[in-house]
Amino acid sequence: MTEETKSRSRWSAALVSVFGGPFGGFLWIGSGKLAVISLVLTIVVGIALCWIGFPVLSGKDLSGPANLSSVGLAILSVALVVPFAHRFKPDKWYGHGLSVLALVFMTSYPVAFAIRSFLFQSFSMPSNSMVPTLVDGDYFFASKFAYGYCRYSVPFGLLPVDGRVFGVAPQRGDIVVFRLPSEPSTDYVKRVIGLPGDKIQMIGGLLHINDVPVRLEEIGPYSSDDTGPAKQQRETLPNGVSYFIVSLTDGSVGDDTMAWTVPEGHYFMLGDNRDNSSDSRFRVGMVPFENLVGKAVRLFWNSKGKDYSSRQTLDGQGK
Repeated sequence: MTEETKSRSRWSAALVSVFGGPFGGFLWIGSGKLAVISLVLTIVVGIALCWIGFPVLSGKDLSGPANLSSVGLAILSVALVVPFAHRFKPDKWYGHGLSVLALVFMTSYPVAFAIRSFLFQSFSMPSNSMVPTLVDGDYFFASKFAYGYCRYSVPFGLLPVDGRVFGVAPQRGDIVVFRLPSEPSTDYVKRVIGLPGDKIQMIGGLLHINDVPVRLEEIGPYSSDDTGPAKQQRETLPNGVSYFIVSLTDGSVGDDTMAWTVPEGHYFMLGDNRDNSSDSRFRVGMVPFENLVGKAVRLFWNSKGKDYSSRQTLDGQGK
């Protein structure tokens, strides 16, 4: 038996598995079948977990331990691959170093890049400006194809286009991720309230669109560790989209404003936490269509241990 046809050592199988995952590990030991099965299972389990959502521990801040998740995945990869190391021989073309490296690269980085750029991207909520819809610690997916693509869709400026490609206008009430016009490197999350040509004004804490007050129902008190006591209300837009908002105090600086007319190709954004949101009433201003990054569609975790099951689908319909 030649050196090339001997089974891989457990140490080398473990090392490759740490950096290449179970797919790379199984390729390295010479099992193409197990490599493909592990790749398919990884994709299916990953999609299922993201759809169902990751569990939380009530009241426990897991943002620190979450940063160590890659270590746990590496240990799991080693545990899956190493027991099979002596059962196979790397006598196929895909079992050699360069082949393993190339296959791992082609099935991970380009695919992840394409998904992030053109399908879905994950974001986290670092503030309480969208309470009660989104709270501090929430992680959610945004659809990158909902509004078409712009120069902010693809990392590193690899899509240098003006305007949008396959552009689709957002609907009133959508929760969107966008780049701050005055600071394009910063992502913001707000709700689309005003469409091009709309007249928007806040009067006595009540939103007016084209001089017509929107429907606002009192729901009851709202309180959390992040906001303190507040009033919870249900706001219903002219197109029927309804959702909860909170008001921390009456007569705040954003409750009575001037009237704005939304320019063509721009949108007026508001946070659902009306008294604690930097939005189009203040420094954000009107947001150009080309600054929209994606539409928030689904929550999948909260790092601060806050339950999100009742808020998981971000469809703009308050429940």
